[in-house]
Amino acid sequence: MLYPPWHLVVALCLTYVFLHFQVRHWRRARLSNPRRLPLPPGPIPSFLIGNLRDIPSRYPWLKYSALAKQYGDIVHVEVFGKHILILNSLEGAVDLCEKRSHIYSDRPRMPMVGEMMGWDINFTLMPYGPRWRRHRRLFHQNFNGAAVQSYIPVQAMEVHRMMQRLLSTPEDLFHHIRQSFAAAIMRVTYGMEVQGPNRHVKAAEDAMKGFADAAAPGAYLVDTIPILKYVPAWFPGATFVRKAQEWRKSLNEFVNGPFLLVKNDMAAGTGVPSICRTALEKARGSAEEDSITKNTCAMAFAGGSDTTTSTIQSFFLAMVLHPEIQKKAQEQIDSVVGRDRLPEFSDRVSLPYVEAIIKETLRWQPAGPMGVPHQTTADDEYKGYHIPKGAMILINAWSILNDDTAYPDPFAYNPERFLKDGQINPNVRDPEVAAFGFGRRICPGRHLVSNGAFLSIASILAAFDISHAIDEHGNQIEVEVRMTTGILSYPEPFKCSIRPRSETVPSMIQQSIDRDFEFLRV
Repeated sequence: MLYPPWHLVVALCLTYVFLHFQVRHWRRARLSNPRRLPLPPGPIPSFLIGNLRDIPSRYPWLKYSALAKQYGDIVHVEVFGKHILILNSLEGAVDLCEKRSHIYSDRPRMPMVGEMMGWDINFTLMPYGPRWRRHRRLFHQNFNGAAVQSYIPVQAMEVHRMMQRLLSTPEDLFHHIRQSFAAAIMRVTYGMEVQGPNRHVKAAEDAMKGFADAAAPGAYLVDTIPILKYVPAWFPGATFVRKAQEWRKSLNEFVNGPFLLVKNDMAAGTGVPSICRTALEKARGSAEEDSITKNTCAMAFAGGSDTTTSTIQSFFLAMVLHPEIQKKAQEQIDSVVGRDRLPEFSDRVSLPYVEAIIKETLRWQPAGPMGVPHQTTADDEYKGYHIPKGAMILINAWSILNDDTAYPDPFAYNPERFLKDGQINPNVRDPEVAAFGFGRRICPGRHLVSNGAFLSIASILAAFDISHAIDEHGNQIEVEVRMTTGILSYPEPFKCSIRPRSETVPSMIQQSIDRDFEFLRV
């Protein structure tokens, strides 16, 4: 007896499954949209795969911004029956994700990063509900605007240590920046001091690299076809499975390692105060509360260091390219602070030009250009369009922060766009409205990031001149603005010159470190 070729059988089965779900999808669409409202405009889908070819795996914010110019600020695409809306304007993001946050605060299923890599412990990715609220509540208690003020001395000390390392090995700039913010959040969260190579920090860095790569919508096909997560690691083409397994090991190391050290110290009656220790004491041995504490502390460490790291790296890049801006900021710092000490946090209100640099850096190269996707929990109508339940909502923060109606000449790095008569102009849109997300899913660590950015930028400008590096032939090494892709974006490594502004800078930095230790010892 003759049998049809196996590939024909598979094709017929897949076609049957596709048509079955399409019929279900069509029936549900009729029930959920009785007024027959149109979906928002977007590119025409292809047969079977929909708009799969329109979902970019690299630099999605650029592709979606281009689609907005063609179809409008709200763009709709569909992949295998999954509706995706891209919001490219502040108006749409606020109207939906803030004013209607009760149905726009869920998260879509992300099999690669959540189920395969283990990031489902991250409350940033958790579905909207009681479990998310309990994690978010613990985080907010420790990182709200008032609470983070007590962490400023630790942040300042690690900034000063970073500056001391820059004196001896400025070529290791990117490493020093990352180590500084990792050390600060490690001490605040776990009470651990980090001065050199640390396996927990290394594991966190590896895990975050994987997260930044895998969490971007469209990066891996398994997020569109979840059944692919069952493909064995040895199967040809299953590179994504092997990647997920390696990244999961790093995640487990950085989530469990510091947490267990704190628990062991508590059992031995040793250790120092920390967020983790305080939360565990309140938990009183509850396994569920212990789990919430472990997850929340790990995510504080992950998010608290990486967002600030990206911002400070972008700041260095901007200063290399714009020495005239650097000089203006230094002149203001010298007039307010002087040349015999480093800026302190209390100087912030008197340094509006530095504040403008922070705002422009957040706007110019946002650390999260596309944010984290939202998902609708009910059918909705907006501007005459139907928005289905379960639709993925992508907010193009990059597009919002490059809106030429709010920021003329948006591709130019120009802090003075935020100033009027030498002070911050409240009539100019603050980049924080888009840089940290929207609604109930707004980044809860934004206050810590803001404080760390000021302490770093003000102190570095006071102590160093940043300029183009010179090669062995005496020629200037040119620098280009090139960012990495992914859900988190950083400047690609570049070379620059970092020189003390005077001979007294090393002693000034050491004096600041000595004062930091004295203050923290009290």
